[in-house]
Amino acid sequence: MQLRMDNLKFITNMKYFALAIVILLSSQVMAQEIIEEPKEENVKTETVFDKQARRKIDGVAAVVGDFVVLDSDIDRQFEMLAASGASIEDITRCQMFGKLLEDKLLQHHAIQDSIVVNDAEIRANVNAQLNAFAQQIGSMEKLIEYYKKETEQQLRDEMYELNKSNRMASMMQQKIVEEIEVTPEEVRQFYKSIPEDERPIFGTELRVAQIVVIPETSEEEKQKVIKRLEDFKADVLDNGASFTVKATLYSEDTGSKPNGGKYTLNRTRPQMVKEFREVAFALREGEISDPFETEFGFHIILLEKIRGQEYDIRHILLRPKVTQQAIDEAKALLEKTRESIVNGEITFAEAAREVSDEEETKFEGGLLINPETQDYSFELTKMEPELYAQIQNLKENEVSMILTDSDRVNATKFKILTVTDRTDEHEADFGKDYLKIQALALQEKQLKAVEKWQNEKIIETFVKINGEHRDCDFNSNWLKKQ
Repeated sequence: MQLRMDNLKFITNMKYFALAIVILLSSQVMAQEIIEEPKEENVKTETVFDKQARRKIDGVAAVVGDFVVLDSDIDRQFEMLAASGASIEDITRCQMFGKLLEDKLLQHHAIQDSIVVNDAEIRANVNAQLNAFAQQIGSMEKLIEYYKKETEQQLRDEMYELNKSNRMASMMQQKIVEEIEVTPEEVRQFYKSIPEDERPIFGTELRVAQIVVIPETSEEEKQKVIKRLEDFKADVLDNGASFTVKATLYSEDTGSKPNGGKYTLNRTRPQMVKEFREVAFALREGEISDPFETEFGFHIILLEKIRGQEYDIRHILLRPKVTQQAIDEAKALLEKTRESIVNGEITFAEAAREVSDEEETKFEGGLLINPETQDYSFELTKMEPELYAQIQNLKENEVSMILTDSDRVNATKFKILTVTDRTDEHEADFGKDYLKIQALALQEKQLKAVEKWQNEKIIETFVKINGEHRDCDFNSNWLKKQ
């Protein structure tokens, strides 16, 4: 059982590691390079065996289907993982090598199974990543220099390939486990199979509720923004002004602003909010929409090109300004609400339903949902640092002072928080911790399914392990021993 729990722990580390691979780029040839065959006529086809022999001098650690793994790739994975801040103490070189083999097997069979990644989605991810990295480091030029690339396009191409390969492996793995479920009896048997002295310890958990009040935007400020967007549209249509330049200069969408407001939408994959999609898909090529409102502010959209199910659009986002009077009124409302709760005139949950502007939580009495577990409990040691800092000194049912906050929609908002329930660190209990035990049971069942699929595919896939790597004690039959 301990080995099983160790495996689950290693898998968790590898999930974090996969994210690091996307974020931290390799400056050399990527391991997911596809071996290309000669295209010329009357030329003897070079086999994988020939290629492997020819490239052995370059440090080919393994060949899996159409992919190669280089010795240097293993070193770079450790470097990337360490740079991401994750611990590498418990990960051996053979484990890292085995993880690379698994990724290449998944990618190879994703291609065989005709799994297709959304090119526009990958490129949108690359744009978002590059913009975020450039903002952190100071500029795109500094980012290119940091990663020792010659051009921005070279950096984009490498990020695209890394994102695409990781996405393909993830989609293949999801396909393997997508129909797997666990029954209550399987959860019970899983729990009973864990020796009492090896049952997991769950850390201190809290339930946190909050009330959020957002300053109201006046109709006057909204009309100012609408008028400005109408002027932008008129300038483009009547005077030939550039929509791209206006988006770059004036749009308040930080994600698309550096790219001239450009996004690619797909009719079959929901992107953006509903109101945005409805306007975009109703346009003709070259048409500019009238100003319209979403939760993010007011927009105009230019439809540049329709390519089947994909729509290339540019948009400009403007947000109405919030007056100081509105800010003061919002804070005063929350101060009065807090006072009523503290004096016992109303419960926190009742106040949330009456006053809170946060639709996601107000009807649940203000209770926050843990994005990792989709329930109301937060493990103290895994709580986001910002939330932890806000509630760490609160006693149960104590109400915080008013906090000023912001998000990508609202530049200013106010909130109060309370801890509604606290469960101290304890050994797993089947009744109290059923959902967590169920998640562990499902994870183990999925792991077994992936291992079964992997061992079956290893037999039917060309796999060649070279040199000292053959001495690794693999969990899977990569050496194809009888």
